[in-house]
Amino acid sequence: MKNFVAVLMLLMGLSLSPLQAQQTTPTQETNPEYQENIQDLDTDQVPESILEPEHLEEHGHAPGWLVIPFVLLLLMIATGPLFYEHFWHHHYPKVAVGLAFIVVCYYLFVLHNVHHPVHAMAEYIQFIALLASLYIASGGILIEIDKKSTPLANVALLVIGALVSNLIGTTGASMLLIRPFIRLNKNNIKAYHIIFFIFMVSNVGGSLTPIGDPPLFLGFLKGVPFFWTLEANWPAWVLALALLSTAFFFIDRRFGKTKDELALEHEVTYSNKFKMVGAKNFLWLLVVILSVFLDPNVLDWVPAIHYDGQKFSFMREIIMLSVAFLSYRFANKEAIKGNEFNFEPIREVAFIFIGIFGTMMPALELVGNFAKSPEGSALITHNTLFWGTGLLSGFLDNALTYLNFLAAAMASQGADINSVSMVQDFALNKYENSAFELMAISIAAVFFGAMTYIGNGPNFMVKSIAEQNGIKMPSFFGYILRFSIPLLLPILIITWLIFFAFV
Repeated sequence: MKNFVAVLMLLMGLSLSPLQAQQTTPTQETNPEYQENIQDLDTDQVPESILEPEHLEEHGHAPGWLVIPFVLLLLMIATGPLFYEHFWHHHYPKVAVGLAFIVVCYYLFVLHNVHHPVHAMAEYIQFIALLASLYIASGGILIEIDKKSTPLANVALLVIGALVSNLIGTTGASMLLIRPFIRLNKNNIKAYHIIFFIFMVSNVGGSLTPIGDPPLFLGFLKGVPFFWTLEANWPAWVLALALLSTAFFFIDRRFGKTKDELALEHEVTYSNKFKMVGAKNFLWLLVVILSVFLDPNVLDWVPAIHYDGQKFSFMREIIMLSVAFLSYRFANKEAIKGNEFNFEPIREVAFIFIGIFGTMMPALELVGNFAKSPEGSALITHNTLFWGTGLLSGFLDNALTYLNFLAAAMASQGADINSVSMVQDFALNKYENSAFELMAISIAAVFFGAMTYIGNGPNFMVKSIAEQNGIKMPSFFGYILRFSIPLLLPILIITWLIFFAFV
């Protein structure tokens, strides 16, 4: 109960006034512990953004009411397809861009804060370049499995997808396998098949490598060692996938087929053969995966855009967008036709997430400021980090939520997320319980990303592809009430009880 209250208090920091949040945010001048850490460090270990005086200037802070456009966008995403489907289908790009425009203009012209919009734009470009390149490149690979659909065959494909997601990312694995999964169950496809695919392949599966899921990749770029995620996360990964696989197996065996569908299947002869067309597109996927490491904050020789004491990548995004174009231009036409490939899913994600990245800046800022304040820091434990990161990851972008809570956890111990050496030390447990806190943040960000359609980028694309194949998917709230709460949440609680609650 004490942990639950602490999590509520941490999240209720949103209700603090901006003035209070601003006054209580530790800065270089007001945080003695921060000053002491800086003085003890060799200057070569301290990032330029900390040492250079021009980066000490305050940026304008968002008022609490500015979260309204974000809340409104979430409500419209939830209710649009259910209550005003025609309007939403035709006008969601205008709604998403319009709400983002309002928030960005307030930052630029009222708060005179260019910092947050520029960072949001850079993060959006990185996000959509990765998703678009993986989506389009994998769309040129046709996988056909001529096998009888059984609960065990479905579980096997989901587990394989979870493993593959650590090699080509949850987005790549989702786009590569969602269509074969639908075709395997073509006589029997139901919404729960897609939901478990989102749970296992699009989210939980990608917990073992930085390539697997965007939050872990951002952590790697900040300084978390590459193999740290494998060493820290594999026990929780095994447990969660085992529980999800077991739940899916019994649900699929109970609700999978009607008598008519079983009779129809008995009349079909299966060759049990596996066919792949367009395998050359795996080379394009490899180019995308390799390009993710071309980050100027890790490799000094990589060209970068310098702004506000930070270096923004652009070569990586140019490579990814080039792959998106070339992989489609030279894709195998049979694979494209067999996959019924089109650009609507990535178009929908692109517009929806313009709105999300543009409008969620105030929410992330208010939560981050409170978590870094003395009041918020006092509440930071591995338990509150697990539930705080998790609950917000379901409704905000889980990658940015990961960074905010990692920054807060480090700040509470006098460390700075912009120092690669400090992040490495934090991951290697050179601060008090720091590796355990990072484990809580990492697992929560990835696992809870499956709680809603917008918790992780692939979720929305999988939903869109399923709907294009005639599968009736639950609404935003239907997804949460019918699947996330009764099926996923108990597994998240079990994970917390075993790995965090009593440690």
